[in-house]
Amino acid sequence: MVKYAREPTNATKCAKARGSDLRVHFKNTREAAMAIKRMGLYQAKQYLEDVLDHKRVIVFRRFCGGVGRTAQAKNEGSTNGQGRWPKKSVQILLDLLRNAESNAEVKGLDVDSLFVSHIQVNQAQKGRRRTYRAHGRINSYMSSPCHVELVLSEKEGPVPTPEARAPKLTKRQLATIKA
Repeated sequence: MVKYAREPTNATKCAKARGSDLRVHFKNTREAAMAIKRMGLYQAKQYLEDVLDHKRVIVFRRFCGGVGRTAQAKNEGSTNGQGRWPKKSVQILLDLLRNAESNAEVKGLDVDSLFVSHIQVNQAQKGRRRTYRAHGRINSYMSSPCHVELVLSEKEGPVPTPEARAPKLTKRQLATIKA
């Protein structure tokens, strides 16, 4: 059994999925994951499919050095206007969402009321290659893979408000009422 960073409060109402050592860029995957956090399952899948079709954009908020600006980013609530369409990262997240949805169906959960309650992207061990430079030098040529984990949870209905009770009174307040 693999340990997740955050265990759900009610494990019977959740479905989990994870991928380890995925050959996708960590920074792109992190930004795409933050874009679908707290979204409903179908909304998240539709959003990622729209990103693949270049109808919507992944907004880059933290790792945004050198990222170009696009008009679509303003529609997604970006403050800096920077965004990209990271195809490989989005495809990996779509596959993980489908996997978690399948796990939820096996558990007998209501797929229509699922939402992404937890998603986390961690850096994995870098892959080492080398590139040959001028004057006989060699530099490292590292890849930045990542681990991704996500939890889908069922939305809970509204909590009924308890009946209003009479407030407790002190002895002094009771004495003033009687007098």
